[in-house]
Amino acid sequence: MYKINGLKQSLRLPVIGAPMFTISNPNLVISQCKSGIIGSFPALNAREPEDLDKWIREIKSALLDFEKNNPDKKAAPFAVNQICHKSNIRLYKDLETCVKHEVPIIISSVGAPNEIVDTVHSYGGKVFHDVINIKHAKKAADLGVDGLILVCAGAGGHGGTLSPFALLREVKEWFEGIIILSGAIADGYTIASSIALGADLVYIGSRFITTIEANANKVYKKMIVDSSAEDIVYTSYFSGIHGNYLKQSIINSGLDPDNLPIGDKKQTNFNRKEKPKTWKDIWGSGQGIGRINNITTVEKTVVEMEKEFNLAISDLDKKIKLV
Repeated sequence: MYKINGLKQSLRLPVIGAPMFTISNPNLVISQCKSGIIGSFPALNAREPEDLDKWIREIKSALLDFEKNNPDKKAAPFAVNQICHKSNIRLYKDLETCVKHEVPIIISSVGAPNEIVDTVHSYGGKVFHDVINIKHAKKAADLGVDGLILVCAGAGGHGGTLSPFALLREVKEWFEGIIILSGAIADGYTIASSIALGADLVYIGSRFITTIEANANKVYKKMIVDSSAEDIVYTSYFSGIHGNYLKQSIINSGLDPDNLPIGDKKQTNFNRKEKPKTWKDIWGSGQGIGRINNITTVEKTVVEMEKEFNLAISDLDKKIKLV
């Protein structure tokens, strides 16, 4: 079990199941937390504010029952992702719901978490904010966030371009909070590498898209299993913000993945009633999918990553002793 400074519960693996738009749901989050890793979902996945209240109640109830029925086990905490972009008119209503339920961790993204930090800290919650560069990292740190999610090259969805070796080591020079690393992390070896680099936790999304519990259709899941890093396209065309997407989903939509126009940030909109086409037909994914070769449960996925993680540490220990 892994104890992270600032978190009450220990974790089976130092992993956060990243919040994935349209994909993360209570079933996935509950399964992740039961398996000993932090589960999360975007607040906007709940279609209406009232649904968010129901989702949080469902998650808390399921985890409480799990611990009652398994007194020797402790569920990992869960997190709710809040979009700080000005177009998200639900932000304050959704944040109010999270405060009411004292959600353990709030993941803030796409904008500065100006009023989120003090609000979440008022009940003892933690705020992790995702960033793609030093400028944004320092701004979030100045606001008092508890953790920084460093979204580096190769991350699924709205990923950055910096190498984790560069961004993480620079941030470690001045940030004393929790550091979460994101970018092409999909197995136990990359988890171990991230921890060795100085991360406290890692962010894994794509690996969980292919779980049975994930709210992704079979074609999407199979496309990830059949794809590798070279099948990922980095573009701003679809949402106005640069992100990584599956090449085949772009082709299937009748577009040329090698000739996509530059996107306009004005098209970014987090307040649509319908699921935006970007996530309905154009599917996000990180570069780490070459290590994903089957569709299985969250528990089996975590077990496999745990074995890989321990092997990675053992292999490194042997190599160090040989030096």
